[in-house]
Amino acid sequence: MVLTPRLHKVEHIMPALRWLSFAALIFVGFHFFTGGNFWLMALATVLFNLCCGPVVPLSDAMANYYARLKMLDYGRTRLWGSVAFIAGSTVVGYLVAEFGSDMILYTAMVGVFISLLFAMRNTNPMPVTRGGQHSERPKLSALLTDKPVVKFLVLMALIQGSHAAYYGFSAIHWKAAGHSEDVIGYLWSLGVAAEVAVFALSKRLFAGWSLRTLFVVAAGGVMLRWGMTAATTSILALVVVQMLHGVTFAMAHIAAIQYIQNSAENKMVALQALYNAIPLGAFIALMTVISGWGYEHWGANIFWLMAAMGFVALFIKVEPQNDESNVVDLSANASKHRIKLL
Repeated sequence: MVLTPRLHKVEHIMPALRWLSFAALIFVGFHFFTGGNFWLMALATVLFNLCCGPVVPLSDAMANYYARLKMLDYGRTRLWGSVAFIAGSTVVGYLVAEFGSDMILYTAMVGVFISLLFAMRNTNPMPVTRGGQHSERPKLSALLTDKPVVKFLVLMALIQGSHAAYYGFSAIHWKAAGHSEDVIGYLWSLGVAAEVAVFALSKRLFAGWSLRTLFVVAAGGVMLRWGMTAATTSILALVVVQMLHGVTFAMAHIAAIQYIQNSAENKMVALQALYNAIPLGAFIALMTVISGWGYEHWGANIFWLMAAMGFVALFIKVEPQNDESNVVDLSANASKHRIKLL
């Protein structure tokens, strides 16, 4: 949140991705020389995360740039992040089970190295700040006191933060209800499949929808999903609960990205960083702590609190940042041009 907003010109994104990926690779390697010392491992981990953390918002900002030029479909691009996460988790889990925990570092190094190789290639066309766009770097303090930005961050914190109890305690709750680990694994996979499907079909599903409609439907999905999670552990109900992940996460994320895409170009990277750092980062971490205390004292009723967050989100109206952004533009024009890697 501190480093990324300083990059306000899109032509700075690729160099930043290259240097951050290179530094992340170095700091992953540092772990091999810590000798098992806790403080050295902690230092290496912090340094790695300082470099790796900004890569996600910068990559999203890059995708936003080309999406607003109608050179890619953001949803179909973003779905590969979900696919890669599941594939990577599966591969690492298998390697750790077969060869031990040292494989975590080796696979991390391979992953970061591959990312660096892709970052070293130039896109065609390279991102350039367009003439007529304000090039002044926005102050972080000004963004955090800007009422529309604050409303956007609060809205997304409520919607995305409502997933904290699910991420932390749904598997525990379902296992206590008698569902096997295999069934729970299938349920989690179904949630990811729903997320991927919404990203893949977002252009068809949401073309012409207003941002307000997307946010309202996502908030309504939060109320329904977590209300059902609190009320029942029926397997059929849980299938519906997991399919709603495409609404509560993917649809909300598409709406958030569309809001960011329609911001002033010099604010786009900063808004992306704030979105990743606060709603998707700090607030989920806070709600995870609260959910842990709540699950210990209330059990499944903690999910009613998550549902209530969706109810509050219904009343937060985020205004489009310009007249054209009132309607989500996911037209087929994105398919007329393609980005090339050189």
